[in-house]
Amino acid sequence: MIPARAFQRYDETDDARFYDQPRLVNHIDDRAIEATTALFSEYLPVNGVILDLMSSWVSHLPADVSYQRVSGLGMNETELRANPRLTDYFVQNLNQQPLLPYETGSFDGGMVTVSVQYLTNPVAVYRDLGRVLKPGAPFLTVFSNRMFPTKAVAIWQALDDVGHQQLVRSYYEQAGAFDAITLLDRSPRGWGDPLFAVVGYRRSDEALPPA
Repeated sequence: MIPARAFQRYDETDDARFYDQPRLVNHIDDRAIEATTALFSEYLPVNGVILDLMSSWVSHLPADVSYQRVSGLGMNETELRANPRLTDYFVQNLNQQPLLPYETGSFDGGMVTVSVQYLTNPVAVYRDLGRVLKPGAPFLTVFSNRMFPTKAVAIWQALDDVGHQQLVRSYYEQAGAFDAITLLDRSPRGWGDPLFAVVGYRRSDEALPPA
């Protein structure tokens, strides 16, 4: 079990103040974005109901794939409103409220993209992800080495790329809702931001461990 102090941050002021200013920029470079899109094309079901957790103004979903619904949950309404792939969205601070505003078994798949390093109670979030995903649904956690250092948790900043993969895998494992957890290195060859992912599938049995 990771001690709670590992999830402290340099800046513990209200996250709403930090994210109040829209940031309509990409947080990874073009080649890493291409690798992210390829991952989503590979793992997320066509015509599925998709959860874009910790969403922003762009989801990096493949342009040639249709989805029944893409629901975004993020911190800045201007960014969410500008995202053309979202069919609906919620503004919510997961560090204050880790329970998701969705019905049980709502989603066929989902992802969180280059934002997991900001979660201060990640296991609670991943446990509730298990509730809102359908049995067998994939959930991807995609990350690079980019971050806002004042808001990234201490343990993230203390680890290297391999450590980040192990840490994220521990979130899936501690949540108790996922199996077939896989670590991926999809970093572009040559130049470009590194890109990693952890993929887990919602357990097929309906029972989940108590919160």
